[in-house]
Amino acid sequence: MRLSLTTTLLFLLFLACACRPLPKEEPTPEPALGPPSEAASDVKIIYPNVPGSFVSTTKKVKPSVVNIFTAQVVQDRRHGFSMFEDLFGRPHKERIQRSLGSGFIIDAQGYIFTNYHVIRGAQQILVQLEDKRQVPATPVGIEPGIDAALLHIDADKLQPATMGNSDQLEVGEWVMAIGNPFGLSHTVTAGIVSAKGRSWQDLGAQPGTGGGYQNFIQTDASINPGNSGGPLVNVAGEVMGMNTAITAEGQGIGFAVPINMLKTILPQLKRSGRVLPAWLGIGIRDMDERVSQITGASNGVVVTELFQEGPAYESGLRVGDVVVQFNDTEVRDSSMLAWMTATAGIGNKVKLNIIRERKTLQLEVEVQAKPYSD
Repeated sequence: MRLSLTTTLLFLLFLACACRPLPKEEPTPEPALGPPSEAASDVKIIYPNVPGSFVSTTKKVKPSVVNIFTAQVVQDRRHGFSMFEDLFGRPHKERIQRSLGSGFIIDAQGYIFTNYHVIRGAQQILVQLEDKRQVPATPVGIEPGIDAALLHIDADKLQPATMGNSDQLEVGEWVMAIGNPFGLSHTVTAGIVSAKGRSWQDLGAQPGTGGGYQNFIQTDASINPGNSGGPLVNVAGEVMGMNTAITAEGQGIGFAVPINMLKTILPQLKRSGRVLPAWLGIGIRDMDERVSQITGASNGVVVTELFQEGPAYESGLRVGDVVVQFNDTEVRDSSMLAWMTATAGIGNKVKLNIIRERKTLQLEVEVQAKPYSD
């Protein structure tokens, strides 16, 4: 077979290219490893409990949150004073005043926590569940001092919320609020714990009636009218508090009652409808630097008075003693001791750890019903 001159030349050119040695690849130089820069050393690792989203938390908690609608009959005096109506007994016009709030289911038996101010004076209370069922609710107990109320509904297929331990809640921790602001059911907002241990004075208002241990959780999770009584939960979906109030002066400042306070009064609300305050029979005041130096106590409250008919007098407690623990719980201030005493349960025995003459002693006191003065 004869090849043309052109074909022969192309074939020889191909052989020359195929036999040409490949260019030698130079290894890629590795970057030099020097000492870490100062900027790199300042980088912080993100905490593992910071959520990527609140989706799973929301799905867990929403079925436990309820909307609360109330109605009450009020006298309509918007037109001012009428001499003829007041002197001759002509009735004032009546009107129905409606309000709304939130709450959360705490057990499968139908008990619900909400704020006292949500249901105060209501002649009718209606609860709407997440599945849109609407059922009437009955008030079971109230504690106005911390703005708490316990309701009961007769309904099946209830999903109770998981109640956490608010003593373990830390400032800076993520929290989420779910409620019924302005009638927008099951609205979800998120923020952090801004502070703990806030008082009614910090809220810029006084409680409606009574008193109590002032230990509100402050949060910047958005809370609006209608959120009252709804849960404040952590990222695990555990209820840490009950949303209670906001400040009128600014935004992003809301307050919640710690769930541990609600758990403390729950048995008495179920049993008696209210908290029957117990009593030690002592006068107390907070520690100051001078008393701390004299007694050697770093925390606690000072006993300033003993009532001879009181239970503490019989136990051997003395004026000048510093109460540092109540049932193994550290006493931080006088309002805390007053709260723990009032909710201890009448007839129960409590342990008081005290400091007397720089020595630690333990006394046992059977708390009694608090006497009421005329």
